[in-house]
Amino acid sequence: MNLFSAIKISSRGLRAERTRLNIASMNLANAHVTRTLEGGPYRAKSVVFSSRPLERAETGGMISGQEDSFDKRLAQALETVEVTEIREDKTPFMEVFDPGHPDADENGIVRLPNVNVMEQMVDIMSAQRAFEANISAIDTAKSMVMKAIDIAR
Repeated sequence: MNLFSAIKISSRGLRAERTRLNIASMNLANAHVTRTLEGGPYRAKSVVFSSRPLERAETGGMISGQEDSFDKRLAQALETVEVTEIREDKTPFMEVFDPGHPDADENGIVRLPNVNVMEQMVDIMSAQRAFEANISAIDTAKSMVMKAIDIAR
């Protein structure tokens, strides 16, 4: 396996986890917003990941007639992650009786965002751990490349 492919796969993971972290942070920041530009309370968002094959062009030309069949099969099996979509959470809004609130309806009910603060914090911690794991994988691959260069000297 080409070590640069490992770095590319991990960097795509970093990008995906950064998006996940940004969305979770945005959800937390808007956890109490009862009025948006679209009207109504803020609706929580979530990130959808999917895997896709790492293209041959991105493998650094490692698939050639000189590679053995194992390397060819491995290169064809390599996948990376990407953000497929950012979708809105369709769970119902929480309703609270607060007749003094400026966004209360005629019955004194205020609709609050459907942001679950605990879920968002877990999402942030999970994204942080995945981010750290991808950084570690990049550092390891970089170290292996440097050792290979030292051996070749």
